[in-house]
Amino acid sequence: MQYGICSLSLVPVRLAPDTASKMVTQLLYGEHFKVLENRKHYSRIRIAFDDCEGWMNNDQITFIQPSEYEELAISEKAFATDLVSFIVTERKSLMPILLGSSVAASDFLNQSFEGSKAKETQDKLQLLKTALHYLDAPQLEGGKTPFGIDSAGFTQMVYKINGYRLLRSAQQQATQGEALSFIEESEPGDLAFFDNQEGEIDHVGIIMENNYIIHVNGKVRMDRLDHTGIFNTDRGNYTHQLRVIKKLI
Repeated sequence: MQYGICSLSLVPVRLAPDTASKMVTQLLYGEHFKVLENRKHYSRIRIAFDDCEGWMNNDQITFIQPSEYEELAISEKAFATDLVSFIVTERKSLMPILLGSSVAASDFLNQSFEGSKAKETQDKLQLLKTALHYLDAPQLEGGKTPFGIDSAGFTQMVYKINGYRLLRSAQQQATQGEALSFIEESEPGDLAFFDNQEGEIDHVGIIMENNYIIHVNGKVRMDRLDHTGIFNTDRGNYTHQLRVIKKLI
């Protein structure tokens, strides 16, 4: 078994070993992973944080030793809290990194981090403050950054920055936490899940105060939430059908 770490700002992880293949997720700076399979140009990986699997370009892998992988797993976690901050590389050049990057890995990579970071588990109310950093970020399937993000990537990153682990897809996240019977039982920071016409959960958002939700639909936006689902005030109609509300904190 081989192991690696993302030493670049952002790396796509794809469904198949092909540049044109669908992006299933992204690696941000400092994320580490197992290498499950090697091919000439691509390797199939499993990300340590959420067990998400996909293919990444071999030229973008920084390989590490098994002992180093284990050290990263138990080391202190710290995540960048600025929209964009910088890593000072060994060559003393500046490399931009994005909100939610795992900056604790900078020491491990013999680099230094310049910017603000979150190192401890945060209060539940902090989730909404973090969520607002992503407001108006464009929708991008497989994305996890303010420059492109999907619904489950959005909730995962907001929770991750504040010290909580969510899985990668909306369907997977819906298996976590405690189900609530009514919206009235929910608190700001809880998650609302929505299903498609086939009954499959395919969307998630973060509940706000006063019957609002922040989620990704074209972009990260705030809409009304009720027992039916999400009501888009710009369109004047419902865009997502409510399935279940989950409390994780």
